[in-house]
Amino acid sequence: MSENNSFKMGLRDGIPIFLGYLSVSFAFGITAVKTGLTIIEAILISMTNLTSAGQLAGVPIICGGGSLIELATTQLIINLRYSLMSVSLSQKLGKSIKLLHRFLIAFGITDEVFAVSASKNTALGKKYFFGLILMPYIGWSGGTFLGAIAGNILPDMIISALGIAIYGMFIAIIIPEAKKRKATAFAILLSALLGCAFKYIPYLDRVSAGFVIIISSIFVSVLFALIAPIEVKEAQVND
Repeated sequence: MSENNSFKMGLRDGIPIFLGYLSVSFAFGITAVKTGLTIIEAILISMTNLTSAGQLAGVPIICGGGSLIELATTQLIINLRYSLMSVSLSQKLGKSIKLLHRFLIAFGITDEVFAVSASKNTALGKKYFFGLILMPYIGWSGGTFLGAIAGNILPDMIISALGIAIYGMFIAIIIPEAKKRKATAFAILLSALLGCAFKYIPYLDRVSAGFVIIISSIFVSVLFALIAPIEVKEAQVND
């Protein structure tokens, strides 16, 4: 199999991701500053993490004085999918990619980077991956910077409106899947109900935000894995 090792092609394929991340991270920057982080702290989080859901869940824990164990466990559960994506992409790595390159590439694997990489029919070299990851990284970090700055300049009414955008992104992700499978819709509904329970029921409302995510995620995932498992069709092997 030939190896695609073009840095320019990686940059080109990363431009659409760059544009998407720029808007989403702008909303994250506003949300982070509004929650209590400084501009520098918000930017450093986005420069060292490429996970919208993980960052959005981590900010309240940090600002609320949560423990490191709580923060680490929350991030592990939310971002566990990236390890599976990395294992899958390891089958498409070209000969030019060495051990150090694997660590650098793993840092930049996101849902969108994975989707673009997995769609290629050739082995992918280190230059292509670096180009593909660079554009989303700039978009995510740059958008956070712009959003954090805007959070200190724009009126509160506009900031509140823009802060909703990142939640709208997650809704847009789950609604199509919920329409396809009733089990997914019920899982989303149960997760929402658990969130409300931990918010309004006495004693349960004392549980910190990080552990609410941990408990809800594990409980709903295990429950629906047992009562509504997804059937995986075995691939047919041609002799």
